[in-house]
Amino acid sequence: MSSTTATAPEAAPRVRSLPRRVLGRPELGSVVGAAAVFVFFAIVADSFLSASSLSTVLYASSTIGIMAVPVALLMIGGEFDLSAGVMVTSSALVSSMFSYQMTANVWVGVGVSLLVTLAIGFFNGFVLTRTKLPSFIITLGTFLMLTGLNLGFTKLISGTVSTKTIGDMEGFDSARALFASHFTLGDVDLQVTVLWWIGLVAVATWVLLRTRAGNWVFAVGGGVDAARAVGVPVRRTKIGLYMAVAFCAWVSGQHLLMSYDVVQSGEGVGNELLYIIAAVIGGCLMTGGYGSAIGSAVGAFIFGMTSKGIVYAQWNPDWFKFFLGAMLLLATLLNAWVRKRAEASK
Repeated sequence: MSSTTATAPEAAPRVRSLPRRVLGRPELGSVVGAAAVFVFFAIVADSFLSASSLSTVLYASSTIGIMAVPVALLMIGGEFDLSAGVMVTSSALVSSMFSYQMTANVWVGVGVSLLVTLAIGFFNGFVLTRTKLPSFIITLGTFLMLTGLNLGFTKLISGTVSTKTIGDMEGFDSARALFASHFTLGDVDLQVTVLWWIGLVAVATWVLLRTRAGNWVFAVGGGVDAARAVGVPVRRTKIGLYMAVAFCAWVSGQHLLMSYDVVQSGEGVGNELLYIIAAVIGGCLMTGGYGSAIGSAVGAFIFGMTSKGIVYAQWNPDWFKFFLGAMLLLATLLNAWVRKRAEASK
């Protein structure tokens, strides 16, 4: 007697509709906010839509956006870096002082600066994973140490709070071409930092969405113990994230140096909060495990439009911090609402 076994048909995978996929994107709230800010300043500031104004807005956005990208990845991984702003200045100081004191080609100083800056990022990640102390405490300590080192070494070596000019040294022109040149696209004159910004956003987005390392970043931000239980290399992932912040700090530092050929030792203090604000406005959660690199770019663009839009509207710049704080609060509330809607639609 033969028998037959009935096989239940496999359930078809659930396909989410386009509106639900859009609602699930972390940068949705920031895109809506960016559109609102753009329309607002286009109405109240006559010169906001001119080519020169657009160039200025993109430049301001790119200088914040270059650092907002790795800071966003770090926040998705569940950590902060309060030393990011000062690290930019440290990187520029190392390049300048090493090249000048050693009378070396500027590229030698740039290379030494890369190694030193990556070492700072490794230090942050290594101490964090070894001690398990909050990243707020560790990077606050690094922030204070770098602030002191920047001022102390600059005054010790140069005798003042700024470095000597390196504009006439060998290699400076080619280094400036890479980090601080500009080009024309149509009627718009753009700084090369815009290309750095777009490139970093593209690479970070690819890593987050298309690679195993991106899955690790989301996993460690969602829960360290759960991530470790499924085999995610938590320590390596977090150290890598801090070194990514250091690499972008090196890029920003070289732009700072090559733009003016001197560096003030006190620069960069407070910028770390701007990077975090851009990431939060772009949809990153303070608790980790959620966010995107594109969102950080949109957050930086909102920051650039607001900072320059106030000038074009001829308002008192004293109100800038008020608008920045209001945008941060509104973006956070909007992102929370969008996320609840996305979770409810699953």
